[in-house]
Amino acid sequence: MSLWSRIVEAISSLATGQGLAEVFDRFRSPPEKSVAFTIAVIALGAKMAKADGEVTRGEVAAFRRVFVIPPGEEDAAARVFNLARQDVAGFDAYARKIAAMFPGDREVLIDLMEGLFHIALADGSFHPGEEAFLTEVARIFGLDQRCFAALRARHVPGDPYAVLGVDPGAPLDEVRRAWAQAVRASHPDGMIARGVPPEAVRLAEDRMRAINAAWDVIQKRAA
Repeated sequence: MSLWSRIVEAISSLATGQGLAEVFDRFRSPPEKSVAFTIAVIALGAKMAKADGEVTRGEVAAFRRVFVIPPGEEDAAARVFNLARQDVAGFDAYARKIAAMFPGDREVLIDLMEGLFHIALADGSFHPGEEAFLTEVARIFGLDQRCFAALRARHVPGDPYAVLGVDPGAPLDEVRRAWAQAVRASHPDGMIARGVPPEAVRLAEDRMRAINAAWDVIQKRAA
């Protein structure tokens, strides 16, 4: 059975409300965690795409950018997305189960949120319904307000200090340490080790651009 066929089977179970725990438990251990990560982003991303009332071509395109779909698997992938986006209801149950899959693995949950922000901003706007959705998912994931603010600032133009998760006007040495830590957390090898599918590591490219741009702005202000 191909990867996408397995994901279709899993999402079908989720879409009918059957076997939520069992579906995710199948993919608890490496390297199966990469499958779980894929299912998590699809399930939450597709549901979030309905949070602003419609699913746009841009949001679907963003999903396709995160996950490379091999030739011959397009129909299976389309079915996955269509099954998962049936409605917004129930996303909190998905989020709670996903959080339970990665206990103490905060960076994986941040990687997941990064993918969700990528899909949310694909249509060029950040709808209040999407922000409310992401805020609640972050809360369920146990991510604090500073972490959420950093994720938001990487995608929605804002304070460069927020991008790096430090207080405005923090000493340059503290900002440098935060920048270096963010760069390390975004390294592709580290992301793959956390269970992020290799194709989804491309999300790190956008993250790194935002992190480096914030650091550059802060350095120039301090000069």
